Amino acid sequence: MLRLSVLVAVSTVAWAAAPVRFPEAYPPTNDVVMENLAPIPMRDGVKLFADIYRPAQPGKYPVLVSRTPYSSERYPSAFSDAVFYARRGYVFVLQDVRGRHESEGKWEPFRNDIEDGYDTVEWAAKQEWSNGKVGMEGGSYLGHVQWRAAMAKPPHLVCIFPRVASTSLYHNWITLNGGWRLSFNFGWGPVRQESRVMQNTGPHTLPGGPASLSYDKVLWHLPLLHMQELLGRRAQFWRDWIAHPDYDDYWKKINVEEVFDQLEIPAYSAGGWFDIFSQGTLNGYTGMAQQGKSETARRQSRLLIGAWGHGSSRKFGDLDFGPTAHVDVDAVALRFFDYWLKGVRNGLDGEPPVTLFVMGENVWRQENEYPLARTQYRKMYFHSSGRANSDRGDGRLSWDLPPASSPADRFRYDPDHPVPSIGGNNCCGTPTPAGPMDQRPIEARPDVLVYTSDFLTEDLEVTGPVKVVLHASSDAPDTDFVAKLVDVYPDGHAYQMAEGIVRARYRESLSRPKLMEPGKIYEFTIDLVGTSNLFRKGHRLRVDLTSSHFPQFDRNPNTGEPFGTSAAVRVAQQTVYHDARRASHILLPVIPR
Repeated sequence: MLRLSVLVAVSTVAWAAAPVRFPEAYPPTNDVVMENLAPIPMRDGVKLFADIYRPAQPGKYPVLVSRTPYSSERYPSAFSDAVFYARRGYVFVLQDVRGRHESEGKWEPFRNDIEDGYDTVEWAAKQEWSNGKVGMEGGSYLGHVQWRAAMAKPPHLVCIFPRVASTSLYHNWITLNGGWRLSFNFGWGPVRQESRVMQNTGPHTLPGGPASLSYDKVLWHLPLLHMQELLGRRAQFWRDWIAHPDYDDYWKKINVEEVFDQLEIPAYSAGGWFDIFSQGTLNGYTGMAQQGKSETARRQSRLLIGAWGHGSSRKFGDLDFGPTAHVDVDAVALRFFDYWLKGVRNGLDGEPPVTLFVMGENVWRQENEYPLARTQYRKMYFHSSGRANSDRGDGRLSWDLPPASSPADRFRYDPDHPVPSIGGNNCCGTPTPAGPMDQRPIEARPDVLVYTSDFLTEDLEVTGPVKVVLHASSDAPDTDFVAKLVDVYPDGHAYQMAEGIVRARYRESLSRPKLMEPGKIYEFTIDLVGTSNLFRKGHRLRVDLTSSHFPQFDRNPNTGEPFGTSAAVRVAQQTVYHDARRASHILLPVIPR
């Protein structure tokens, strides 16, 4: 399979940074009628139930399908979206996925959404209130199922608008390129999805469990395989996820990235730089634009990515990105659906396909492609005298190659004392806040290597995929390396703009893990996914490097034992090399100003 985080561009024309004008939703023109619990038959005889919102005036209308595992009582945005579109001339089919709430069948996340999505779309297209054109709408899981349905290529599916959605459940949901997303997987999975009746128990108490049972206790439990039993859960899907830590056929058959070259419909991917599914948002666009089967899929798919987490906002984490950062994504989606499902000639087809938010400058910009064609990929190298530990050390970032005799840096990674998660790309049932947050509390630790540039003498824009190439060894057979790209403000505040992880056993392949030889030097590539940030004059760039990011990612026990099965841990001694022959560096997508 062609992985999508490639450092390529598909055009050489850059768009001028003219102010971006986002659409406003036009006033509603329809009263709405609702049909409750409409049965929709699946091919195996199971009935999935949906609430159907229609314009009150009889007629044939385009249809939007939204498929959800969530209760509309707990997630009222699903109800509000249905009313929003129905009042503007769409039939909105809001369906409980298999095994959830009113729908029949067994709940097994992700596994039935290809076939069920096809059957639902085709059913909707044939109803008396349908004009035969169907789109799909929704975010998060409601976005993921759009990609699953598109994989089945239902004939009446015209377009999709996946928001904050994963494209590969393995690569950018359950893991980030092999690093296991512990707090999200557990909080979203056995905790929430195995509990039909949710409790409002506060940010650190696990819903459905005793008030005294907190993340602080449960997420430390080993082995991971039995963690859910502390809450009395017996979710088979949790056991299956842990039994498939590698990218194998269990994950491959539900991965749309494997079949982008078979898809012919346009997709509008919307998300945030700090969302847990930012990689899915970016891959959704690049996959369709570069590999889509039809010219329509390649030229008319779109990307919108803001300074957001799991939804549009002005402020996120510790930063306020200004009054233009928040966007009415419903209005953006409405314009997209109007064009494809109603035939409204609103100029969408003639606009640049990429709209991104440049943080630091705090402006929206339209582009012809992502990654940007004018990108200059430049290396900033790690330097030190062997004492880069903490922000009090001597670690430096420089455009210059390190000398041949540059001494290595060393740190000790103890899984019983991991580096805590402070901000980052996370969401949804996790105990730690997400987004850009001041990293100085962890940069004071000796098990964090800190490499910082000189003060910038001019603005530096970094927009696109970011990678760290690391030459390192460990005395353990397996371990992790975590890297963050940090914007250091003149007053010392240090906010991470991108982050990534590599699990050593997956350094060569996510499908064929291979343990390390203790003491042997390996080259690791850490994918920090992507960002768009203007590092201002007077700021500094920084790379933080360590071996844990807990509980956002599980603690690598350093033992090399099968994933999720062992309660044992061991300390690992890590060595990072940065001499002229083994020049560890960060590869930055620099955009000429």
